[in-house]
Amino acid sequence: MTSNRLSLAGAAISLAVLYFNLRPWWRGGRNLKDLVPFAQSALLGAFSTVCAGGLLGWLAGCSVQSANTAGYKAVPGTTGTQDTGLSRGTFDRLTPEGGVVVFLLTMVVAAAWKAAGKQDRRRMAGGAFVGATLCMTAGVAGMLGGLPSAANHLGAGLKAALEGQGVL
Repeated sequence: MTSNRLSLAGAAISLAVLYFNLRPWWRGGRNLKDLVPFAQSALLGAFSTVCAGGLLGWLAGCSVQSANTAGYKAVPGTTGTQDTGLSRGTFDRLTPEGGVVVFLLTMVVAAAWKAAGKQDRRRMAGGAFVGATLCMTAGVAGMLGGLPSAANHLGAGLKAALEGQGVL
C-alpha cells in the first residue's frame, strides 16, 4: 500500500480511535462542549489531507501509514484475515486564501493544545488522527467534500475585507 491509500485494516484502527474518543462522551453527560477538543482536531486532520507539500499534508500521510502499519498487525493477528485497500477519496484543492484559513485553524488548535490538559491532548491527537485517516477514504471525503470550498470562500472573504472591499 502507498502512504496515501488507507487500508481496510487501517480504517479499523482509525474507527477504534474514534470509538474510544466518543465513548466517554456518550456514556457521560453528552455535553457538546466536551467534543470540542476532538472535533476541532478532527477538522484540522481532515483539512491536512489537502495540504500537499506542507507539514500538515506530510503529517496526514504519516497518520495513514501508521494506521495501515498498526492495522496490518492487529486485524490479521486478531482475526486471521487478509487486508484489502479502500478507494481513495479526494477533496477539491485549497486556494491560497483557503490555505490562510487552514493556517489560522492550525494556530487555534495549537493554542488549544498548549492550554489543554493531558486528557484533552489525547483527544486532540485522536481527532487529528481520525480526521486525517478517514478523510482519505472515498466515502468520508465525499461526505465532507465541501470543506475545502468553504475554507476557500471564507479566505476569499477575509482577503476582500482586508483589501477594503467591504465584503464581510
